[in-house]
Amino acid sequence: MEESGFAGRDEAIARLTEIYNEKKAGPQSRSRAARIQKYGMMRFEDYVEEWKAGQRHLAVASVRHLDSLLEHHLYPALASRRMNSFDHKVVDGFIRTMERNGVGLATQSNAFDKLRAVLLDAHRLGIFPDNPVAGVKPPLYDPARAVIPSPEQLRAIRTAGDDAFMLIVDLMSGCGLRNGEAAAVNLSNIVADDVYRVREQVILSTRQYGPLKHRKEGEYRDVPLPARVRETIEWYARTHGTVDGYLLRQPTDASKPYPHWGMDNQWRRIRASGVVDIPKGMVLYGNRHFFASNCLSNGIPITDVAEWMGHKSLDVTFKVYRHLMPGSISTAARVLDLNLAA
Repeated sequence: MEESGFAGRDEAIARLTEIYNEKKAGPQSRSRAARIQKYGMMRFEDYVEEWKAGQRHLAVASVRHLDSLLEHHLYPALASRRMNSFDHKVVDGFIRTMERNGVGLATQSNAFDKLRAVLLDAHRLGIFPDNPVAGVKPPLYDPARAVIPSPEQLRAIRTAGDDAFMLIVDLMSGCGLRNGEAAAVNLSNIVADDVYRVREQVILSTRQYGPLKHRKEGEYRDVPLPARVRETIEWYARTHGTVDGYLLRQPTDASKPYPHWGMDNQWRRIRASGVVDIPKGMVLYGNRHFFASNCLSNGIPITDVAEWMGHKSLDVTFKVYRHLMPGSISTAARVLDLNLAA
């Protein structure tokens, strides 16, 4: 055995065992090993760019948000790091770096979510034997409690601006639409007397119609259409007309979608005037919060509310609107006791 280049019998047996295992594993195992070697040595920035190419489900606004997080937070800290060097300590160190730099908790949470998605993708490839984010304590972001107008305040708010503003407030408070979705209101979206189909939105960055948030082109969601909101839509169409079914267009150029600044400017003027009683801290989005409050306080299941509002997950709805849910442990105990005591 020494003549074959091995110092002793044990070394020769170990080498023969290694060769045997490689042959037994076959080409599939060798291919996996090559894949782990390739991607494991890849720089984080290069891996992410390849990963991004597969995120075809992201809307334009979501891609812009992702690019911003990469440019300002993830790449400055992690761009050159080899993928196989990530573990829970590296991830935790990244979070602490954001904390030291004074990054807001919402941004910290979003950046961590993106890093986690990338690393879990690499984990599925086999780069890491263990989940690299397991045990990491995520940023403790808790959305601020939504500021919601009372029914009396809402009635005053909806008539404090022009007709377009009233239509937008009705769509947000009555159907749960986002600002951009309300700006894309179209007569053809009334698919039943009590159902409005949300198909698109006016995207802030492009000022053009585009797919819904968290949705692909052509996807939609159906939401309840209260009679008063339907009447406002039909009244506005009769009074101001439509362009290809769209009710709202840019005031100075009817060939373009209704701009975000059209509603934002009016909201600022209404707040500054002091004529209307607006809750302290309320933003225009508070009209959409009213929809959630109205649903939950009347016993509509939170699962339905999450679907109608177009939330990506039920967790989002629960975090923001948990305090609006009428139930409590004490209430549940009393209700459950009814049949138990019978």
